Amino acid sequence: MPKLYEYFGLVFLFYSQEHEPIHVHGKFQDTESKAEIVFENGKFKEIIIKEVQGKKPLDIQNLKKFKKIVELYRDDIIRNEPHD
Repeated sequence: MPKLYEYFGLVFLFYSQEHEPIHVHGKFQDTESKAEIVFENGKFKEIIIKEVQGKKPLDIQNLKKFKKIVELYRDDIIRNEPHD
């Protein structure tokens, strides 16, 4: 699972062999959430934060940091997303 960034203990990563839509996981200690980067007609539309099945979600403070960093680096995240 390639690690993209680490910000004050909040780790941003991809899991290999993942599904669409393009998304990145954020982990902090024993918590994890994911951010889906949604496009419509080839244009960026929004970032949707979702829970990861079987994992405790990030707390509100880390969710805000996670979403903000994904917003700032979304183009870089898309370029680095693993392709099969």
